[in-house]
Amino acid sequence: MDNDARKLRNQDINPCIEESDASQRCLNAHNYDKAMCSAYFQRYKNCRKYWHNVMVQRRRDGVRPNMPAAAERLEMLAAVGGKPY
Repeated sequence: MDNDARKLRNQDINPCIEESDASQRCLNAHNYDKAMCSAYFQRYKNCRKYWHNVMVQRRRDGVRPNMPAAAERLEMLAAVGGKPY
């Protein structure tokens, strides 16, 4: 597995692996008919948007690292009562 693929599968770097996998499974199940998987795609987009906004806010506030680690993200999601996307 090359470095780019490894980064995409790293929980600490990519917070939306679960949503990405769900959309890929949907595509596989529906013979790559994108119309059947639009809800999964939207959920992935919302996930990316949410964590991008968190990353931007942390950068503004001077918090390092910009993207919270996987364990910290779980704590953040628990504090807001689950996934807000």
